[in-house]
Amino acid sequence: MTQARWHRYVALGDSITEGFCDPIAGDSEPWLGWADRLAYILEGNARLAGEGLEFANLGVRGRRVLDVVGDQVPAAIALKPDLVSIMIGGSDLVEPRADPDDLADQIETGVAALRAAGIDVLLANCFDPSFALFFQPLRERAAAFNANLWSIARTHQTFTLDVWGMREFQNRAMWAEDRVHLTTAGHRLLSSRAAHVLGIAYFEVGQSSLSQRIQGVGSDAADAADADRVGRGHPAPSPIAGRG
Repeated sequence: MTQARWHRYVALGDSITEGFCDPIAGDSEPWLGWADRLAYILEGNARLAGEGLEFANLGVRGRRVLDVVGDQVPAAIALKPDLVSIMIGGSDLVEPRADPDDLADQIETGVAALRAAGIDVLLANCFDPSFALFFQPLRERAAAFNANLWSIARTHQTFTLDVWGMREFQNRAMWAEDRVHLTTAGHRLLSSRAAHVLGIAYFEVGQSSLSQRIQGVGSDAADAADADRVGRGHPAPSPIAGRG
């Protein structure tokens, strides 16, 4: 029986990683999201090998690159995962004075720290903003940012989720009414493509045991992320089986 490669996964990012607009039931919080869906897939793969997976989602809406690198990365390292995903940068790029090179440099600092700790990194680039007319002026800036991320991925040997290259995201059905957050269909697409990048056949478990979500281990940043998510109706790290 083949041994699973990953047993502790931590997701970092903003509202996309938090799972905004992907409700577990109905049309409001709590959310599921692409990272939690990926955790289901990873656990399914682990269970085929008679093993399990622990998971923590530190993504919180409104977070920027500086928050991920300064707070979420150290919190993730403290949790001792073997896999960390990073999807961040969209909110930064819409700022009038955003510098895609500087943003990428900050991300590289975080990626380097994770890799130095022996952690595999799944690095996502940003969406092609041409899907929405009001975002199209940002396309050149986003392309420069992504070019830097590809260089970072090559230098630090990350797994790379090419979100820009997913033409499906030009489809209106992938986006919520605000054209900023993904629908359930969009989150499902991200999770399945992420699994394929990691070399795992799509396998989503319905009622997962994922019973040992990674708990905080004295990290203020992790505790703050959990508190913020709970305060907004998003459960703190707890069994995925209890979320759906």
